Amino acid sequence: MKILYASSEVAPLIKTGGLADVAGSLPAALNHIGMDCRLIVPGYPQVLAKADNLQKVSELQVDGSTVTLLQGECGPHQVPMYVVDAPRWFDRPGNPYLTPEGYNWPDNADRFMLFCQVAVLVALDRAGLDWQPEVVHANDWQTGLIAPLLQPEEQRPATLFTIHNLAYQGLFDWATFLRLGLDKSLWTHHALEFHDQLSFIKGGIALSDRVNTVSPTYAEEIKTAEFGYGLEGLLQYRASHFSGVLNGIDYHQWDPLNDPHIDTPYSIDSFPAKRNNKLALQREFGLPEDEYIPLFGYVGRLVDQKGVDLILQVLPGLMDSGAQLVLLGSGDHSLQSALEKISNRYHSRVGITIGYDEGLSHRIEAGSDCFLMPSRFEPCGLNQMYSLRYGTVPIVRRTGGLADSVVDVTPHTLANGTATGFVFDNADGSSLWGAIEHAINFYRRSGSDWDILAMTGMQQDLSWEASAQHYLELYQTSIDDPGL
Repeated sequence: MKILYASSEVAPLIKTGGLADVAGSLPAALNHIGMDCRLIVPGYPQVLAKADNLQKVSELQVDGSTVTLLQGECGPHQVPMYVVDAPRWFDRPGNPYLTPEGYNWPDNADRFMLFCQVAVLVALDRAGLDWQPEVVHANDWQTGLIAPLLQPEEQRPATLFTIHNLAYQGLFDWATFLRLGLDKSLWTHHALEFHDQLSFIKGGIALSDRVNTVSPTYAEEIKTAEFGYGLEGLLQYRASHFSGVLNGIDYHQWDPLNDPHIDTPYSIDSFPAKRNNKLALQREFGLPEDEYIPLFGYVGRLVDQKGVDLILQVLPGLMDSGAQLVLLGSGDHSLQSALEKISNRYHSRVGITIGYDEGLSHRIEAGSDCFLMPSRFEPCGLNQMYSLRYGTVPIVRRTGGLADSVVDVTPHTLANGTATGFVFDNADGSSLWGAIEHAINFYRRSGSDWDILAMTGMQQDLSWEASAQHYLELYQTSIDDPGL
């Protein structure tokens, strides 16, 4: 099967979140099982610098802009990739979506309209490549116009649209709709119009043959008013063509036995070696080196969605318990400032690094005893899966993909050997503290039972292979039974 996978970011070339990890892994898994999956991504400076074997394959005129289409390979799996090289739109510093000052680029609609237009030309074999996919797999709002642009074409490929996070919708005004030159028939509540605004993500949801999101639980959550951001009615309407597929993780990149970033490789068969990574992590953060102190980790954006404010609420109790905490992330400046103040106050128990460091994220996963993910909502989440893979017990809120991937420690789940972490329900500090307290008590009294809990997590099949098969089924259904 020929698949064009459109994404606005892809690991390891450029990454702001989980979308990049998925784009860097799912196409590789599909190709591994015999598909012909090719990426298409914008030509940011980081992509042009890091992609392998880039060479010009086509030059296109798109709404007055000259676009060079490059072909190359991406990442350790050498996934075939097309790069949309349009310097006017993508040759910019830093984040793909934000200015260096942290604001949205004012022409984001134009930038990603152009990206969608080029993807459509490739999808229709009008880019001089002599290759046409049977399915176009678009992802998040930045690719939401692909399905609407393909819709009028008689010989179009099937379309699948994946929602990675419904909170980011690509909303613009009527003047932007006019400037983009979109067909006026698309300005309707059945297509792109959303409360008198242009909604990129609504276009993908409303006009793709199939729609999915990145976990079964999140698929149910976003059909409700609490999580639907006003699109719950549309998702309910499309329910027969909408599903959830839990993400996997890249076992090549996340493998404690062959991880170049960590101090000591280990596996289930050599699990006691994990303690060396704990001591090394304590040393790296300048904390007292003691393998018996419970060490908690956090890696992620410092924003309310991730429940970082809840972590701040429980930190005094965590410190009073004698535990340690290490954090890596960036985001809301007030949360960063509060964490830095607490780090200064509890410098022998809290270590904080503001920013992002891929190697350090691996060392936190390998060295921590527990990993905190108290998210208010979490479409899928990957760090809890990394934690399970590394024998680091996750503490998560029962939401989205966290609920689908972590089994709570209860007498029943301990007895039947299915427990993998600690799960709480309410997004408040007392509920998070209850789960942390449960974990600390279990850690201190359980002896070898903690190791059994951690190794049960390591035995879970979190690979992309199973998820890739689900996507293959979605692609085939989209081809055999178009949803529109």
